[in-house]
Amino acid sequence: MNVLFIISDQHRADHMSCAGNPDVKTPNLDALANDGVHFTNAYCANPMCMPNRASIFTGLYPNAHGVRSNGINLSYEIPTFVDTLKKRGYTTASVGKIHLQFFAPPFKHKTHSCEAIHNWIDDKTRPSMMNNLPKPYYGLDHVEMVSGHGDICTGHYTDWLEERAPEHAKQVKKHFNTFFDSPFYETELPEELYNTTYVEERTLNFLERYAKGDFGDNPFFMHCSFPDPHHPVCPPGRYKHMYDPDKIAIPESFSHRDELLKHPYIGRMWKNPQFRGALLRYSTEEEVRTFLAGTYGMISMFDRSIGNILASLDKLGMAENTIVVYTSDHGDFCGDHGMILKGPSPFHGILQVPMIWKVPGMTKGAKTDALMSSVDISKTLLKLLKIRERHCPPDLQGVDVTPVLEDPTQNVRDSCLIEHDEDIRGNSTRLRHLVTKEHKITLYEHLKDFGDIYALKSDPGELNNLWDKDDDLRCKLIHELCLENMKVQSRISKRVSMT
Repeated sequence: MNVLFIISDQHRADHMSCAGNPDVKTPNLDALANDGVHFTNAYCANPMCMPNRASIFTGLYPNAHGVRSNGINLSYEIPTFVDTLKKRGYTTASVGKIHLQFFAPPFKHKTHSCEAIHNWIDDKTRPSMMNNLPKPYYGLDHVEMVSGHGDICTGHYTDWLEERAPEHAKQVKKHFNTFFDSPFYETELPEELYNTTYVEERTLNFLERYAKGDFGDNPFFMHCSFPDPHHPVCPPGRYKHMYDPDKIAIPESFSHRDELLKHPYIGRMWKNPQFRGALLRYSTEEEVRTFLAGTYGMISMFDRSIGNILASLDKLGMAENTIVVYTSDHGDFCGDHGMILKGPSPFHGILQVPMIWKVPGMTKGAKTDALMSSVDISKTLLKLLKIRERHCPPDLQGVDVTPVLEDPTQNVRDSCLIEHDEDIRGNSTRLRHLVTKEHKITLYEHLKDFGDIYALKSDPGELNNLWDKDDDLRCKLIHELCLENMKVQSRISKRVSMT
């Protein structure tokens, strides 16, 4: 079978109509869910872009693949499941955001990234970025890259934009100096020039060329990656004002915002933010409403593109032989507890991810509450594609969820472990989360006598911390977290001697 792997950036699990959201409209993701299995209990392995994307590609937890936080390149020495597919004869391609190497300028100029925005945006350095991109790139032979967020995107997309509207390409360069100054604004780019359009157009181009035989007879793996709805939020054209901020429901927990000032971890982070404006942003109701309206516009735009891509897959006669997966790398607070954006915290909005799988001949349209992690994706795909274990990357740490795809009432996990390390401006912090179907516990490296425990079914807004209210539950969950944490620790280096 072929694989069409579609991923977005910072898309909450509950920001889809099929997930029960009353405001945002996602008819094409809903249609995909109607033909596939929609996991309502899926979680990231790490709630930041680079670590979780590396976990998707490698099937390893961040402590094992080494990308513990943003700003750490994934080593070329770590095998990816895409490497395996390429070696087994697959045509491998990517259009859009990859983010297995850092975007922002490095601390030292000698440190190189194939995805660095500042080098892609500079006319002097862009040619060398294009010419020196390793092939394959983490197993990907055909790469058309987008680096960045919102309308501040570069990569191969820059040449595409300059060919069509050089004046707009200049605006992107100008905005780069104000990256993240505001979580939202109105873009000057029209719909037809926005990066979502680029990802759609180039993905369609690949599918059409493949159908013509331009890539031979081998099956394909296509990584189709939309940079939205990651901030800065700036939907173009008709999507700018598609949603009325005053008519959008905001989370119940927003009204409990100031209670977090007493939280031993978050309260301190609010008073002394590590990355002002981008992590744990304390927000107002007006800002949350505006941010949500723009976020929904961006989601609706890439939902439309997904619909066009799936329609093309069907028109070209490949739908019955192509596995389709949709997910995101992590979520966004989007008003939870008075915050927007992301950052180290115990809350569901950033930890849970959308997860939909359509497997021809297997899935029939169902929702499942079976637990799943991003780290399970690679092992499951390799299993579905009947790749023998000896050809797979060694030491895959994920779980094969094929039994759930075959029967959505099945369970293959008791819990999901989530790692979160931050190293920003000399300050390091480390959180560990364990999620079961009933509870979630969060422990903090520097807080010895405090943690967060929430009952997920009876307290969906995460308003009642059970840490000091149920000693037996606390001890049980700490024990489970410790055991799960031990299971996923790296087993490298390998023993080479009997003594």
